[in-house]
Amino acid sequence: MLVEAVWYSEGERREAGDLADVVRAASCDRAGFVWAGLHDPVSAEIAEVARIFGLHPLAVEDAIKAKQRPKAERYDDWLFVVLKTALYLEKSEELEFGEIQIFARSDAIVVLRRGEPVPLGGLRSRLEAHNETLVSGPIAVLHAVVDEVVDAYQHCLTGLDDDVNEVELAVFAADQRSSASRLVERIYFLQREILELHRALVPLGTAMVHLRADEAILDDRRWDAYFRDIDDHLLRQQDQLSTLRDLLSAALNAHATQITLRQNEDMRRISAWVAIVAVPTMIAGIYGMNFQHMPELEARLGYPLTLGVMAVVCVGVYRLFRRSGWL
Repeated sequence: MLVEAVWYSEGERREAGDLADVVRAASCDRAGFVWAGLHDPVSAEIAEVARIFGLHPLAVEDAIKAKQRPKAERYDDWLFVVLKTALYLEKSEELEFGEIQIFARSDAIVVLRRGEPVPLGGLRSRLEAHNETLVSGPIAVLHAVVDEVVDAYQHCLTGLDDDVNEVELAVFAADQRSSASRLVERIYFLQREILELHRALVPLGTAMVHLRADEAILDDRRWDAYFRDIDDHLLRQQDQLSTLRDLLSAALNAHATQITLRQNEDMRRISAWVAIVAVPTMIAGIYGMNFQHMPELEARLGYPLTLGVMAVVCVGVYRLFRRSGWL
């Protein structure tokens, strides 16, 4: 769906409406540019945009298929950029992912947005409020969109950092035994989310290298510093993501180690009680063999004496295991 198509000249909003009409009106203005935004476009809409602007078939094919890796590629006079968007949902503590594809050249920029993670309506309003930025043309819009996506990554990392801290506390919680299965499930789920965010962040770092070397940036060196700043943010976010992944792996290993230690403790307790029970079992077994000539069979105090011996030996074995920490 076409959200909005606007012709800007000298940073000012000139005309908005149907894409074909806006492009036709802007064709006489060499200093201006057209900014078209589409949300969840279907194949027919992308094909219409490709017809109007003369987009490269390979780039159009990628746009229609969607779900591309973040990248920046040059197709003739068009720069094609793919971004994966992400949003941290506070209520469900989950990440939601989407995609943004950008076609940019000197007189036009087309932004295709899929999903809801990073809405761009507020971005257009902010740029229009500071029209001195829009004077630079599509390169200013491209930078603003990429910067918006990278800022959203930071919110996701902050949310994931809180989740990982909660997991670390839960690993060493006193009542962990009753919630072990839920804890493992949450750790696995967080690892999956960190992997998904990794697939968005790391390829974008490579795409930024290609983007900064593109002729669109080289022709206007003022913007290289701004894109270099985004690149720096990405590098720090990649380090933070790597740290979260290591912390989560350490938490999982600590959880597994704790389970092993608890199992060992349980086995020691079971072994100790088996040893205690084995003493009266052995004595009762011997005197249950029904031989005629056995010690104490004829004694009047044989029965209480045997029970006393059992009790004394059991108490002695219990104290021995208690002293050694097995009980």
